[in-house]
Amino acid sequence: MKTNVLSIEGKKLKEIQLPKFFSEKVREEVIAKVLEAKKSKQPYSPMPLAGQQYSASGKLNHRRNVWKSQYKRGISRVPRKIMTRRGSQFIWIGATAPFTRGGRRAHPPKILSMLSKKNINKKEMNLALVSAISATANEKQLKRKYSTLKNKEVKNLPFVVEEKFLSLKAKEIMNSLKKILDENLLDIALRKRCVRSGKGKMRGRKYKKNAGVLIVTGNSEKLRGKMFETKNVNSLSVTDLAKGGQGRLTIYTENAISELNKKLNKK
Repeated sequence: MKTNVLSIEGKKLKEIQLPKFFSEKVREEVIAKVLEAKKSKQPYSPMPLAGQQYSASGKLNHRRNVWKSQYKRGISRVPRKIMTRRGSQFIWIGATAPFTRGGRRAHPPKILSMLSKKNINKKEMNLALVSAISATANEKQLKRKYSTLKNKEVKNLPFVVEEKFLSLKAKEIMNSLKKILDENLLDIALRKRCVRSGKGKMRGRKYKKNAGVLIVTGNSEKLRGKMFETKNVNSLSVTDLAKGGQGRLTIYTENAISELNKKLNKK
């Protein structure tokens, strides 16, 4: 499989032979399995002692012939704390139980249930990564991911750019992207943020944003920008390439492709 190396002006500089993994079969079930295992959730739960740190003294029991017992006093077996005392007379108030004021929660969220326990074999992980890379060079997969491209043609997949692209400034990069990508792809490529419709915006999730284009660089190359996401070859993962479905719009540098070839051939 061959592809064109594009200049910063979007013109063909030369043609290169792509590594074999760019034309591998896309194993969607393996990608889905890895994405499921790699799902992360911020663990949260109340403090273990919540609802049990009352300032009033004492904690009651329900045993016979014991001082400070609830036994034979005509009161329910609700856990109670002593608010005040006058001699052997006590004023008790319900505490600790979920239905009492200031009590603990009945079934609080538990951290252990939020930690991912799924493991993936190394060979499966590598297969998923190869499939995700292959999907970025597959026009059919790209159209499946982005519904706006259904009836449009996408050329020059996968997009490979010259090293000079990395030395450009922010405005120059934006102008270069307009020339490298078609008009159809430019809307997808740029990160956009908008206010969410509905009540979600009142509940801590006011903004929605798309993923944008992913630019894969070599390990020694650096690129920063707010309008797109960058990853180097070593930190590139299945979640970067296929989160929300395989076939993400991706641009590779020429150096990144040669380093990917070395990395995946070792495995």
